[in-house]
Amino acid sequence: MLQQASVPGFLRMILILLLIYYGVKILSRIFAPLLIKFVAKKAEEKFGRHSDSYRNQQRPYQEKPKKEGEVTIDKMPNKKSSNKDVGEYVDYEEID
Repeated sequence: MLQQASVPGFLRMILILLLIYYGVKILSRIFAPLLIKFVAKKAEEKFGRHSDSYRNQQRPYQEKPKKEGEVTIDKMPNKKSSNKDVGEYVDYEEID
């Protein structure tokens, strides 16, 4: 058998939904800053661990003292490809 919704039941449901909504809103204002601090702290610790492991992977070496005017190249520049094999340039002129 079908049940009909009563007005007091409907108002009670609306009241419960509003209480839940505002309760979550108030609790999020209280706990959101704490949660953000916790997440930031964990991210900082993780970043610190990664930077320490990266630093340990780098091999320690001592640079030789350079003579005045000596030039060293640490990285070769990227070679750019030439556009010579694109083709011949043809200038077209519109005819009315």
